[in-house]
Amino acid sequence: MLKTFTITKKIAKHGNQAIIVIPSFLAEELEPRTLVEVRINVLKEAKKDG
Repeated sequence: MLKTFTITKKIAKHGNQAIIVIPSFLAEELEPRTLVEVRINVLKEAKKDG
């Protein structure tokens, strides 16, 4: 069964990696080993420090 969720998130930083944190309500729906498709649409560019 195909389930579709749309969320808007800011990219977070974890060490040297940029990450997207999955909200807890989705973590309950997405069990380990679940295959998902992730599509990223940039809505607003981050301002560069400098």
